[in-house]
Amino acid sequence: MSMTSAYGPAADRGEMIQLMRSAHDKGITFFDTAEAYGPFANEELVGEALEPIREQVVIATKFGFDIDPETGKRGPGTNSRPEHIKAAAVACLKRLRTDHIDLFYQHRVDPNVPIEEVAGAVRGLIAEGKVRHFGLSEAGIGTIRKAHAVQRVTALQSEYSLFWRGPEDDVLPVLEELGIGFVPFSPLGAGFLTGQIDENTKFDPTDFRNHVPRFSPEARKANTVLVHAVQAAAQRKGATPAQIALAWLLAQKPWIVPIPGTTKISRMEENLRAIDVQLREVDLQQMKNPPRSCHSRVTAYPRRCSR
Repeated sequence: MSMTSAYGPAADRGEMIQLMRSAHDKGITFFDTAEAYGPFANEELVGEALEPIREQVVIATKFGFDIDPETGKRGPGTNSRPEHIKAAAVACLKRLRTDHIDLFYQHRVDPNVPIEEVAGAVRGLIAEGKVRHFGLSEAGIGTIRKAHAVQRVTALQSEYSLFWRGPEDDVLPVLEELGIGFVPFSPLGAGFLTGQIDENTKFDPTDFRNHVPRFSPEARKANTVLVHAVQAAAQRKGATPAQIALAWLLAQKPWIVPIPGTTKISRMEENLRAIDVQLREVDLQQMKNPPRSCHSRVTAYPRRCSR
């Protein structure tokens, strides 16, 4: 997402293509995009970057926002009507330069369309060979169960990190019960857990964090205690804070696959080395309930979670 939108101006296209191909060379095989990132620009970028290695990677993309297919202008709401899903899939395939989507997420729950109809539409796309797996994003446990009863849900993508631990309360147990994988976005707390952001940090005017309560200067200052806990663990392990944050997620469940985003090859390589960080039970206990302010429970993104 950060390659084309959200965290500031779009990055250099050639450099991003090189980054993705370098990531694959180093063993990364799972790439996440969405029609809404841009809109459309991110899928086009991913399609160009991965076309030469398409059969060696897994591509996830998302549908569900009301985006004009001609202008790319995004409307204010969601749109998961079955006919819209089918049209979106065809357009996604073209932009991604592929004949199938490995994992097709509903980007946000649409309150105007029963989830059973959404699951049925994706089931039809799977039968046609256009899609291989069905996913949900930011869905509550009731929605997950209803969708799963119609078409097996392969993965749920929602926010989860040391900075936001809401899924632990009810979502993770349901995913384990149903055999659904979990793909945490913002595993580094949108950059906060890296220790590179403090109350004096100035974001680009187009950066979404300017409008997130959790990233107000006051909240950032209050939450530095959490960053200090991560930094202390990093020092003990001879790792970076980002590697500790990712290792913590990997240690929670074997079916959790975090997706750290970056526009820098050096950061990609740093993130990848998190798999070599082994956290023992004592390490996890020390980070299980780090001191945190109430600001850390403020959601970072607009929610449309249906129970």
